[in-house]
Amino acid sequence: MNELSRDALVEKADAIQSKADFDAFTQLLLQDYRCHPDDWGNNTLELFLEALAGFVEGMGGYYSNVGERIDMERPGWRVFADILLAARVYE
Repeated sequence: MNELSRDALVEKADAIQSKADFDAFTQLLLQDYRCHPDDWGNNTLELFLEALAGFVEGMGGYYSNVGERIDMERPGWRVFADILLAARVYE
């Protein structure tokens, strides 16, 4: 598998519009973890889930800060990708 730069992973997440896109993204995310586990600030299941929960709790503020309007009651596939990306490094 080819290595994917961090920027390319974020670009893939930003381009998600369907379940198929999300499927492909999760495969790339897994590839990134397998190739660069030390680059993930939250590289254990416990740390990852703690960060995921923390990001979900505060994600309304995140989207507000970046100027995006997201329906928090009905998030789309791209939001799920954002949550997974954030959980890699969120403190």
